[in-house]
Amino acid sequence: MPLIRIDVVEGRNQQELNMLKETIHRAMVIAFEVPERDRYQILTQHKPGFLVAEDTGLDIPRTDKFVLIQMVSRPRTVEQKKKFYSLVCQLLKENCGIESSDVMTSIVVNSDEDWSFGLGRAQFLEGDL
Repeated sequence: MPLIRIDVVEGRNQQELNMLKETIHRAMVIAFEVPERDRYQILTQHKPGFLVAEDTGLDIPRTDKFVLIQMVSRPRTVEQKKKFYSLVCQLLKENCGIESSDVMTSIVVNSDEDWSFGLGRAQFLEGDL
């Protein structure tokens, strides 16, 4: 049950934003083998200059198509994470024309007791999920 936050610079139309969200979701479903309806996304657009992502000295070129993906997730294997990093870049290039140099991902791991899907209950702990 990853929660995905997507940050981009303003300038894309609704169709482009929808394709971006769908593409990231597809990569997550494939890489982490989660159910199709396991979808929790927040997309935030920023005015130019309000989303800064320099390359940490790696000489990675950035453009105004930059996408920052922040994921909060239960533990995943190193292989799953690497598969997601690679696949999300591949699919964003194919579906959205976004170069891999414009994709940055961070995964924050938490555990079952850190989730409630509503109703004031801890569904992972109570065996509902």
